[in-house]
Amino acid sequence: MEATTSSFKIILGSSSIARRKILAEMGYEFTIMTADIDEKCIRKEKPEDLVMALAEAKADAILSKLQTISNQEKDDEQKILIAADTAEAILQRLPIGDYVKDAVPTLLVTCDQVVVYEGVVREKPSSKEEARQFLKDYSGSHAATVGSVLVTNLKTGFRKGEWDRVEIYFHTIPDETIEKLIEEGTVLYVAGGLIIEHPLILPFVKQVVGTTDSVMGLPKALTEKLIKEAL
Repeated sequence: MEATTSSFKIILGSSSIARRKILAEMGYEFTIMTADIDEKCIRKEKPEDLVMALAEAKADAILSKLQTISNQEKDDEQKILIAADTAEAILQRLPIGDYVKDAVPTLLVTCDQVVVYEGVVREKPSSKEEARQFLKDYSGSHAATVGSVLVTNLKTGFRKGEWDRVEIYFHTIPDETIEKLIEEGTVLYVAGGLIIEHPLILPFVKQVVGTTDSVMGLPKALTEKLIKEAL
């Protein structure tokens, strides 16, 4: 698709390489800010509620940074925040004073994702052993990703977030492939140790019910929808 950000700015509130790649593929230019939060302190029973709450927490952390920056430097363009979580809860806390005066909006995008296996939420593996067990569980079975995206317009105060769920079915994954994945290490840094685009795991993905970009952490269609609504 062909997109432009000349009439607004985007801040991607994520350090994820995959999310950067996806947003760039969508045709957007953006800057990056990261949220320094303790994700383990936020607990929710339902995975959908958890990813939304984490996205909100990330947005709040970045908003604090933006508020500090806005006190030091004024921009001629409006800023929109895209974060993955419930929008209404954060609306009253937006530091939108300076952004209201900007000529164009800025969007902050924050996201979060977990894997669900047999009804249990899985976040990033805490060890190689846990990552190994995660992958063994997926072998010949299936799991789901639940991811959130939140968009906030700093000029207008509009904010909205939604979540997306994808089901992934696997063929039997050989033990040697699992060991190579553990040794390579990427699976240690992603939710549930699940990274279906990895060349070692891709041949063993049987079916994806949903979109691959959502599994990678940023559903394109949902993100595009939220950006348009925020503008």
